[in-house]
Amino acid sequence: MEFKLHPNKPPVSVSLAGGLLFCLLLFSFAVQAEEIQVAPGNGVLQAAIDSASAGDTLVLASGIYTGSVTIHRSLSLLGNGSSIIDGEGTSHVITVSAPDVLVKGLRIQHSGNVLEDEDSGVFITKQGDRAHIDSNHFENNLIGIYLKGPESAIVSNNVIVGSQYFRMNDRGNGVYLWNTPGSIIENNDIRYGRDGIFVNVSRDNIFRGNRLRDLRFAIHYMYTNESEISNNVSINNDVGYALMFSHHLKVKGNISEGDRERGLFFNFANNSVIDGNRVSGDTEKCVFIYNSNFNQINNNSFENCQIGIHFTAGSEKNEIFSNAFINNRSQVKYVGTRYIEWSKDGLGNYWSDNVAFDIDNNGIADQVYKPNDLVDQIVWRHPLAKLLLNSPAVQVLKWAQSEFPGIHPGGVVDSAPLMLPPQVSSVTSGALSDG
Repeated sequence: MEFKLHPNKPPVSVSLAGGLLFCLLLFSFAVQAEEIQVAPGNGVLQAAIDSASAGDTLVLASGIYTGSVTIHRSLSLLGNGSSIIDGEGTSHVITVSAPDVLVKGLRIQHSGNVLEDEDSGVFITKQGDRAHIDSNHFENNLIGIYLKGPESAIVSNNVIVGSQYFRMNDRGNGVYLWNTPGSIIENNDIRYGRDGIFVNVSRDNIFRGNRLRDLRFAIHYMYTNESEISNNVSINNDVGYALMFSHHLKVKGNISEGDRERGLFFNFANNSVIDGNRVSGDTEKCVFIYNSNFNQINNNSFENCQIGIHFTAGSEKNEIFSNAFINNRSQVKYVGTRYIEWSKDGLGNYWSDNVAFDIDNNGIADQVYKPNDLVDQIVWRHPLAKLLLNSPAVQVLKWAQSEFPGIHPGGVVDSAPLMLPPQVSSVTSGALSDG
């Protein structure tokens, strides 16, 4: 680094001096930082924040701290698990409007209740870069944690219990993210409310290791790109993972157990990798893919759903291979008339209802498998037709299709169906137990 001290004098190198000055400033900052003990009461916490200096740590004793607070400088706010901040039903309980703030070990409760005002347990503004919200318990807040614009925030190890009193669409989300690039949401337990984690207009986010129960959507993506959803567990929600208008996602190792309508739902989600996920538990549709393109869907297990995968026309150039379709009432519902191939490089999928032979013992069935023939399409349109599946007329129709492929209506073709299901390496089943 060089500065010109005088127009008639040569430049002087001050890199060493600059480095020493920087170290001295850091040392001075560390010396000045204090640990301040704060006792409970009405308004005392805000007063302590206002009188603290950047870098200080406020240690909260057990008890109730009433009134909403704003953290407007870089501080650490530490509780002991029984330090309660109560917003008394007004606005945000904690607002973070400074960078490098840590909020840890608190019970945060009773935000306001107005969706238009985005009332939250913790509300982080765009000035709150690198905020870390860790190991807190949230209850009776409209929105648990709202990241509105900060970069590289972390929300980890929190328990967030949302509302059960309003209509689900009138409740708030557990964690709400808007335009917060580089932020990480991990190892949180989120229950009730509207959506567990909802993100809109963002990028480079990571959602991993979260447990999400009794919600509308466990994880809901809108216009969010270059992001990761990994090793999360969705239990007893309307939809597990709803990924919409988002591209270049990594969706790996997630579980959907007992979600009612959809396990995985893709709507205009493109150029993504969906790998190692498991959906099971009498879900209406394990997977629904609508207008989604250029995705790689492999090594997933779709089990015991009414429909294994509902795949609509308008979804092009997806690679679907090495998945297991097990005991679904209908393995595939394909809406379209063209043939699409669901194998890659001689590796197809496992179909539990495929009665096949493997004479050469190479793990690949000896015949092509077509999971949605004319009989399947008749059953989709007329469910009572299932009563006739074993009738001679239906057997003749199946035989005719196999002997005269020209009468087949198009649809999914697996040219290399697997004889055994692939191993799916998602999070352990122990994560499914109630806690």
